[in-house]
Amino acid sequence: MTADPAGVPEVDTSVRSVFGFSRLLVVGTGSVSVSELPFWIGWLRSSFSDLELRVAVTRSAERFVTRTALALRAEREVVRDAWPEEETGGLPLHAELAEWAEAVVVYPATMNFLARLALGMADTPVMIACQCTTAPIALAPMPPPGGARSAAYTRHVAELESRDNVVVVPARSAARPGRRQDSAVIPPLLDVLKAVGGLRADGPGTPDDRGERDDQGARGDQGDRGDRGDRGEQGGRDERGEQGERSGPAADGPYSREEPPAAWARV
Repeated sequence: MTADPAGVPEVDTSVRSVFGFSRLLVVGTGSVSVSELPFWIGWLRSSFSDLELRVAVTRSAERFVTRTALALRAEREVVRDAWPEEETGGLPLHAELAEWAEAVVVYPATMNFLARLALGMADTPVMIACQCTTAPIALAPMPPPGGARSAAYTRHVAELESRDNVVVVPARSAARPGRRQDSAVIPPLLDVLKAVGGLRADGPGTPDDRGERDDQGARGDQGDRGDRGDRGEQGGRDERGEQGERSGPAADGPYSREEPPAAWARV
C-alpha cells in the first residue's frame, strides 16, 4: 500500500471486504468544507474499483463546489437535492436513493442539516431518503464557531445517536491565532467510512440481507446475542429499558459499534 503526498492511503481492494458495503451515497451540504469533496470522491474512485457511488449535494453546497467538478470525479451525474421539475417515471428520487444505498455519508453536515434530520423533517428528496432508509448513516458535522457547545446542537446530536443506524463523527478542533474560539476541522473521509462500516460490523450485507436478519428476530428474539446480559461490563445496557434513558444506539439492534473488521488494518 502506498500513500499520496497528502498522506491518504491508496487502498486498491474490495470496498465490501473493507467496509461491508459496495453501494455508497455521499451527500455534501453547504459548509465551506464541501470544497474538499471532489478530492475525496476522486480518492474513492481510484481506491475501490468495485464501489458503486452516487453523490448528492444540497443547493447551499453549490455555493462552494460545482456539480460538474463532482461529476467528473464521480464519473456519473450528481444529484441535486431538490424536487425535479418533471416526473421521469419509475420510483421517486427519494425512494430510489433510500432503497439503493447500502451506506450513507453526509460530508460535511451543516448544523442546519443535522437539526432537520434530528427533528424528522422530510422537505427534500435526500432528507426523506435519510429518514426512511435502513442503511447505516454517518454524519460529519461542521458546526459554526461555538455551535458544538450549543444546547440545540447537543440535543440534536443526542437524538441522532439514539437511532440504531446513525453515527456522528465529530469535527476536530483547530486553534487559530487571534481568535477567541477554536475552529472546526472536518475529519478525513476515511475516518467517516470506518465509522459507518462499524455500524455494519455485526454482519455486513445488502439491504435484503438486513431484511432477512430482521425477519429472524434481530430486534425481537435475540438468539445467540442473549448471552450479552451475562457480560458484566454490559449490565447497564440490559437495564436501560427500566431506566428510561439511552446514551447511544441499542446494543441489540441491527447495528453496533463493536470492534471494526480486521480488514481495516489495510487502510
